Amino acid sequence: MSGELIIQYIFSGITVGSIYAVVAIGFNIIYNATGIINFAQGEFVMLGGMTAYSLSLIMPLYLAVVLAVIITAMVGSALEFVFIRSMKSPSVLGMIIVTIGLSILIREIALHVWNEQVRALPFFTGSEISSINILGAHISPQVLWVLGITALIVIGLYLFFSFTLTGQAMRACANNRRAASLCGINTRTMINLSFILSAGIGALAGCVTSPLTQTNYNMGADLAIKGFTVAILGGLGNSMAAVAGGILLGIIESFSISLMPMVYKDVIAIAILLLILVFKPSGLFGSAQAAALKEY
Repeated sequence: MSGELIIQYIFSGITVGSIYAVVAIGFNIIYNATGIINFAQGEFVMLGGMTAYSLSLIMPLYLAVVLAVIITAMVGSALEFVFIRSMKSPSVLGMIIVTIGLSILIREIALHVWNEQVRALPFFTGSEISSINILGAHISPQVLWVLGITALIVIGLYLFFSFTLTGQAMRACANNRRAASLCGINTRTMINLSFILSAGIGALAGCVTSPLTQTNYNMGADLAIKGFTVAILGGLGNSMAAVAGGILLGIIESFSISLMPMVYKDVIAIAILLLILVFKPSGLFGSAQAAALKEY
């Protein structure tokens, strides 16, 4: 294997891994606030990409992306308000089952709205045939957008949770919801905000990756599995570690193409998930509670 091909695989893995990491960050935001796993997170990515595509037909691309993120964030808020908050004496398992049902519901609605056709946003800069040469590897300018947006999301969340009152209130809810409520924090508002953040971040990821991966109504389930794998790999609740876990999984998948047919690529994520759950369920970077506290 030539050096140029190795670099190409590495950049490809980092790009795909960044997508997985953003999905995992969405998982972690809701997990930290509620203690549940939102298996509809992959559908937020799909909704962002599909909504932005439809809006881009009637308005400039940048405005379509902004509106798609806002609309998807409001969908996330509505789902929490209507389905999660209305549950009486909810258990963690019950809420997880509800999110699985929501994932199916969103997917079916998307099928009727956009049908089975694959869609893609135009490249933010350059075109499909333009590329940047880095050490012999040819990289699409859109890859830089993916990496840049991922970095901005991670930095933005760190600043939000570390230096804003709202972010600190969400951290308090993650640590002890009852104690936070006794201190005057509106825990229901914080939980709803966690859904807004995770949906908006997922939508932004769907928009920025759409020119590279394309978008269809059925992509959410696969992204949810990969994002959940990365969240577990990094340590559930630790968004910083999710970035490392996402890049690791992406690079492993990228190099696996040279060893096995591409059809088996998705098996790797399932195998890694099973191995982590069996041998180190707390993830590579520590327990969920400890990781969540160390992260911010």
